[in-house]
Amino acid sequence: MGHMDFTGDMRAYMDRLRGAIDGLDLDELNSALNALAAAYERGCAVYIFGNGGSGATASHFVCDFNKGVSSGKPKKFRFVCLNDNIPTLTAIANDIGYEDVFLRQLDGTLAKGDLVIAISGSGNSENVIRAVEYAKGAGAEVIGITGYGGGRLRQLSDYSMHVGIDDMQIAEDMHMVFDHMSMSILGARLR
Repeated sequence: MGHMDFTGDMRAYMDRLRGAIDGLDLDELNSALNALAAAYERGCAVYIFGNGGSGATASHFVCDFNKGVSSGKPKKFRFVCLNDNIPTLTAIANDIGYEDVFLRQLDGTLAKGDLVIAISGSGNSENVIRAVEYAKGAGAEVIGITGYGGGRLRQLSDYSMHVGIDDMQIAEDMHMVFDHMSMSILGARLR
């Protein structure tokens, strides 16, 4: 296989990415950033989770907020990633079922007034939806981070960070943009 020219493919990918950025609802995102700022001010726990690439994004959020945004500030963010503890995740999945891996970690620890950030490209991951339904019942606020049509997660969420594109890679790219955008803005603006 000789040298191939991927420039047209790269241009097409970047055009889809630009289109996704141009289609964002900034008022909706602004409300989600305000929910994050309010969580910081009241010092509540922020539980975040997702599957696969969304789980990697959840881990990245924790690093960026607990270290990046919180550095040098007297008050810190209190992010907890529910997909980072593999022994806990596999124990729940094995003994109870994968549908409950996030819900069971929230059960008994989630307090009224905490913030939950649920990430699902489709918005329909069963284990994410179950945890969100539990969180809403426990009096927590929910930020849903979604792609595609947003699915059930977008409908259930109090705040939405949504990218309306039927492309998982572009959706996941934008979810990382949401993380870095939020981190940059809140890091600069929070007291």
